[in-house]
Amino acid sequence: MRVPRARKAWGQHFLADGNIAGKMVAALMDKRPSGPVLEIGPGTGVLTGRLLKAGADLWAIEVDGRMIELLQRQFPQLKQRLIHGDFLQYNFSDLKEAQLSIVGNFPYNISSQILIRVYEWRGQIPLLVGMFQKEMARRIASAPGNKDFGILSVLIQAAYRVDYLFEVSPNCFVPPPQVDSAVLRLERIHPQPSYPDDVLRRLLRAGFGQRRKQLRNSLRHLLPSAFPLTDSRLQLRPEQLTVNDWLLLSRDVRNCSGNQP
Repeated sequence: MRVPRARKAWGQHFLADGNIAGKMVAALMDKRPSGPVLEIGPGTGVLTGRLLKAGADLWAIEVDGRMIELLQRQFPQLKQRLIHGDFLQYNFSDLKEAQLSIVGNFPYNISSQILIRVYEWRGQIPLLVGMFQKEMARRIASAPGNKDFGILSVLIQAAYRVDYLFEVSPNCFVPPPQVDSAVLRLERIHPQPSYPDDVLRRLLRAGFGQRRKQLRNSLRHLLPSAFPLTDSRLQLRPEQLTVNDWLLLSRDVRNCSGNQP
């Protein structure tokens, strides 16, 4: 069957370099994932074939029906494990598995949404190896104190250890994207830290939404009246707080709110 052309609307850039696919599989299998592995957007199957060869307990989800037909012919053993659907709408509990690792060459136009879904299902997702636009990968892996550090950095690093593994040239894809790419590995932190996620997200949106301001100004409307504006953390800008600082701040704000009359 002829390989369908990539669709720009879906952000399709098919991985064509077998060596890169092999390195991604090695990065995943090196951590010996327990339970099934879900590949997001298998496309033409370059990564899929190597995952199967490595012995991964593989499932795959693909939004493009043309690719589903291609993959069914190429990997008949996957026929019952190919999900025709949108990962952003996918219900992880459908697999009836406690733990599910994620791998894929993620469409760049929805990679941040994929990460938010992973974060929201972090209790079921212990491991991820993914291809991202280089700029996005740098933001996810960024340390506090620089311009790349932001909301996604805090959320993902609150739940996962992030390893920036290697960079990938546009020439490794068909069609080549106009940007460089990078592969990350996310390993879930154990035990998971305890913090009020709803409070943390509100604080992050407000703080990084006005990142040039000190937090005492950008967060003022979210702080309970009993919260001291003299708190040293509020004298800083959002990127100057560490991930742990943000988690502690969210807990302190929640506790202070609970103590109000």
